[in-house]
Amino acid sequence: MSGNSTTVRKVIRIDEELCDGCGLCIPNCVEGALEIVDGKAKLVSDRYCDGLGACLGYCPQGAITIEERPAEAFDEEAVAVRNAIKQRLEMLEKSPALMPHSGACPGSRMVDFTHRQRQQPADAATDTPQPSELRQWPVKLKLVNPAAPYFENADLLIAADCTAFASGSFHRDFLKDRAVVISCPKFEDPAPQYQKLAEICAMNTLRSITVLIMEVPCCFGLASMARQAVEASGKQTPLEVKVVGIQGDAQGDQAVRGF
Repeated sequence: MSGNSTTVRKVIRIDEELCDGCGLCIPNCVEGALEIVDGKAKLVSDRYCDGLGACLGYCPQGAITIEERPAEAFDEEAVAVRNAIKQRLEMLEKSPALMPHSGACPGSRMVDFTHRQRQQPADAATDTPQPSELRQWPVKLKLVNPAAPYFENADLLIAADCTAFASGSFHRDFLKDRAVVISCPKFEDPAPQYQKLAEICAMNTLRSITVLIMEVPCCFGLASMARQAVEASGKQTPLEVKVVGIQGDAQGDQAVRGF
């Protein structure tokens, strides 16, 4: 995906006082930049709007106009991914039998641990093994089913692979009570990672998303993909980025400032 460069260009403007939420503009935006939110048409993101205004003639209320202002550059690649996700969701709604499986490998079969009873040790200072906080299997982003039941109404943890090894309190501080997917933004193809994240966000109602990354620069790509995936889904899911140092210490807000 391209960067979020800003330039002065033409984009559409929607007058919410005039808009009656009829939705006629939605199918006439080829880029899929429009959604009905709370009964009004909304521009999901500037980067999905090419500024040509093909939707203008389909608004009976005249609520859509063109304005010139600072905006993110039009991102044709992001539009293609967003539209592919929307088409996939429409296909799955019409044909549930086409719902993706976790993969051919028996080890990637979906298992939901959400309702498993966990025994907490009476004294954490003893040698009693600490219980795992894992709620599902698989955990690898490329293997999970976006429609898996443990994602619905969940707090989602998107963790870079190395974080579980660097943070000694990973299960207690980050994994507890969360569904999880793990990935490496450096050594895995970003396009399918981004699409899978966007499908998870679009197909489920997530309460929150926590992105846990290492302090190394390449890791910030995972946080960027997560933000773009939420945007592509059309949802308003709260998202927080947390950073773990290479010695396992939690980094403060300075680590993600300006991200």
